[in-house]
Amino acid sequence: MDEAYFKHPAALVESPHIGPRTRVWAFAHVLPGAVVGADCNLCDHVFVENDVSIGDRVTVKCGVQLWDGVTLEDDVFVGPNATFTNDPFPRSRKRPPAFARTVVRRGASIGANATLLPGITVGRSAMVAAGSVVAHDVPAFAIVAGNPAAIKGYVDSLVVPPGSRPPTAPTGAPESAVRSVRLFELDQFQDLRGQLAVAELGRQLPFSPRRVFFVFGVPTREVRGEHAHLRLHQFLVCVHGECSVVLDDGSSREEIRLDSPRRGLHIPPLVWGTQYKFSPDAVLAVLASAEYDEADYVRDYEEYLALVRAQGRP
Repeated sequence: MDEAYFKHPAALVESPHIGPRTRVWAFAHVLPGAVVGADCNLCDHVFVENDVSIGDRVTVKCGVQLWDGVTLEDDVFVGPNATFTNDPFPRSRKRPPAFARTVVRRGASIGANATLLPGITVGRSAMVAAGSVVAHDVPAFAIVAGNPAAIKGYVDSLVVPPGSRPPTAPTGAPESAVRSVRLFELDQFQDLRGQLAVAELGRQLPFSPRRVFFVFGVPTREVRGEHAHLRLHQFLVCVHGECSVVLDDGSSREEIRLDSPRRGLHIPPLVWGTQYKFSPDAVLAVLASAEYDEADYVRDYEEYLALVRAQGRP
């Protein structure tokens, strides 16, 4: 056992795998199979079962039980009395063949009294609000709240209200904080018969479309996208209603509201895109530069970050 950590006289630590400078406070109990990293803080009345892995610099506040199958990566914060579960159909004295795996990714925070159902992943740097009941995976950087928990926003995203920034001119430089993303104002024509918005190839439309699809009827709490493309370009126009698009290049994030058929958003390859906050009447048109190819999708955010770093981006 590494004696370089602090153990309160009233704590029970049975594991030999406790990292240096970790502090285990009164009435905490760490079972023999648990692994706890360096510089952690396990507060009073924390229970850590055998098949639990805790990274470095993790804080677990009072009254939290970490059951078999729970992994907390580096820099995770778990608020007081947050509840983890590991069996979707618990019965007394009936142990399942294997417990569901719950993973809280690097830098995420779990608020006080939140409940996490078994087998979910809370993404990197996500924020789970106090009292939330989390029934599904939480995307990286998402802020979720409620019962059931729904996405309310994204951490560190610059929110651009509609009309607060002039869209890019057809030949102008990118206006977004996210690399190579451009927001265009489409040409508009109006007479007694109504209005017409136009995007022309080489001006507002920076590629030749090979496919078009429409997203509509999305329940308010649901999220679309949550992926990047290796080679595909996309051009998004919310032709009816409104929705928000969160863009992420691995270092910067921005949220843009599409609320008019005159606003076109160009998303180039290797930009992570998420659409949410759909109004009930929203119809989102997406023009794509190629036919559907599942191999072009990057659906795991950690894999996406690795690809970005491999290209030498910060």
